[in-house]
Amino acid sequence: MQVKTDFPYTVREIEHLLIPLSDGTHLAARIWLPEGAEQAPVPAILEYLPYRKNDGTAPRDALTHPYFAGHGYASVRVDMRGNGESQGLMEDEYLPLEQADALEVIDWIAQQPWCTGKLGMMGISWGGFNSLQLAAHTPEPLKAIITLCSTDDRYTDDIHYKGGNLLNENLAWAATMLSFSAAPPDPRLVGDEWRAMWHERLDNMPLLAETWLSHQHRDDYWRQGSINTDYANIEAAVYAIGGWGDAYKNTVSRMMENLSCPRKALIGPWIHKYPHFAVPHPAIGFLQEALRWWGHWLKGEENGVMDEPSATFYLQDSLPPKTMYAERPGRWVQTDGWPARNVLMHEMSLSETGLGHDEQPLTTPVVIDSPLTAGRHQGEYCAIWFGPDLPADQRIDDALAVCFDSAPLEAPLDILGKPKVHLTLASDQDCGQLIVRLSDVQPDGQVARITYGALNLIVRDHDRPQRLVPGEPLQITFELDMIGYQIPAGHRLRVALASSSFPMLWPAVRRSALTLLPGLQTLELPIFEGQAIANPFAAPESAPPANISEQRVAQPSRSVMEDVASGEITTIVEDDMGAMTFDDTGLRVEQRCTERYTAHPDEADRTRAEIVWHYHAGRDQSAHDSARDETTPGQFNVRVESHYRMRCDAEHFHLEAEQIAWEDGEEVHRRDWQCSVPRTAV
Repeated sequence: MQVKTDFPYTVREIEHLLIPLSDGTHLAARIWLPEGAEQAPVPAILEYLPYRKNDGTAPRDALTHPYFAGHGYASVRVDMRGNGESQGLMEDEYLPLEQADALEVIDWIAQQPWCTGKLGMMGISWGGFNSLQLAAHTPEPLKAIITLCSTDDRYTDDIHYKGGNLLNENLAWAATMLSFSAAPPDPRLVGDEWRAMWHERLDNMPLLAETWLSHQHRDDYWRQGSINTDYANIEAAVYAIGGWGDAYKNTVSRMMENLSCPRKALIGPWIHKYPHFAVPHPAIGFLQEALRWWGHWLKGEENGVMDEPSATFYLQDSLPPKTMYAERPGRWVQTDGWPARNVLMHEMSLSETGLGHDEQPLTTPVVIDSPLTAGRHQGEYCAIWFGPDLPADQRIDDALAVCFDSAPLEAPLDILGKPKVHLTLASDQDCGQLIVRLSDVQPDGQVARITYGALNLIVRDHDRPQRLVPGEPLQITFELDMIGYQIPAGHRLRVALASSSFPMLWPAVRRSALTLLPGLQTLELPIFEGQAIANPFAAPESAPPANISEQRVAQPSRSVMEDVASGEITTIVEDDMGAMTFDDTGLRVEQRCTERYTAHPDEADRTRAEIVWHYHAGRDQSAHDSARDETTPGQFNVRVESHYRMRCDAEHFHLEAEQIAWEDGEEVHRRDWQCSVPRTAV
């Protein structure tokens, strides 16, 4: 990535500023301004997050926000209440209060002397969610947004449930927020008040896993903050961006199809990161693309950004399976919106002879009965930390599934869109999980997963759980995740059907066997029939990186352990985020996490999970603040350990949590939680 320093405007940074809200709470902001903006106002770009502007997102903020300011925008990064140096408490994600606060922030920004009154909003993940949520409120200053790795449906496409199945990411993210939310405000910025603010947060820490587990189907809790309840509410222009290695790619096409506002779409090969520094490469000049978007919608520039085809996708080449790629070869294609005229559905059938193009029915029943430990090589639901999180070779998992293979392809196939299956099956229990994988079987026998889908048969209708009648036939139609992939000639397509996927999904109440019944069982495959284009994006650029010294390099890892006596499988995920010092302020931060997920092949009530987060932050008295050219008084030394554990029986999930905090080596806080949540749908 090319680092730029020669911007059209000189950039002035306001490191810490408090924005007043109507209830007396103040939110902390970091602002980058073009010099002279008070005399010649500029449009503003807002990013609104809970992740702490002065350390949590500071490394990526340094790459992005000064770049926008250097091109004539006021770039504003605000921490939500209860986070960083912002006052108040945060009780949950995406609450109406969070949105109300942001509406006040937008009005405040629009009224500043350096702002023209026009705003854009941008964010990835949480910031992508609330960009959509705020756009749905139609605040007058908000003219356009860029939403990355986000969703229009909080139930079906977030980290809680997939196809109505409970994701273990639900517990993992609750544990992450238990740790992230325990970070104190920086004494250098808030003074002696920091300790009282910190203890107030610790004393009022919510048990988020209990809240999220208490809503096991799509009820009003999930509809709040989901823009798909009424897409027409959004009038601001929307640029929706995703990555094939990310969990939120499905929403890009849905928003293109359902939004009525001006809109564009982009999906590249990336994991859950901004595209100018994401992997797998090719990274793109995302900041230059954003400037074109902001220039058109916030400055009225006629730069052609809305004259191009509205959707751009990266078709990935076939590669041997690997848990993380530095680069993913492929080519760019474009469509005029979505659904696309140059994407046609091709039907294939599943039968005793495999996966074929003719309408050949299945003539004998086929039993799908995976052990509850199947799925160990599926990878993370959402690849986020640059670790070994993508799916590995599928051969071990496919041995525990029912597979239908095609003949070797005579010509390449360009897959672009959401494959769809139409199946008739029955369960031998009143519950069941169905996992469908579409894979690339390579000539040497390696199996690379192309895409997948999962369905909790109790929540086939996400709004209304309904227990199964054992043995009763079910007509099942559902989509696999959206994907762009070219499978070469000589390779085979495989559809693998399984009844579990652990540790991605928490198992159903009981191990169930599904029977695929005689009749026509089909796969609809979306085939792109257009032409590739030259790379439409510039090379990645950024502002200079933050001044950071690393004491320990981040080293994520993933391993699988088998107890050969009991048959239990344990997946261990180590998310060591390293230890670093922000040299300009002397702030030291260290974070690491260990996740352990264990399942038994037959006994669902032996499933369990444990997650431990370690957080350590501080500053020595002698730390030098180069921004102020003085020795900073913000000395502190804190450490927090956060623990989450979950187990289950047929009727309940049982949660335990603990959080312990130390200051200067002395324990200053301890809190324990215990609760049970009824299993109503999962």
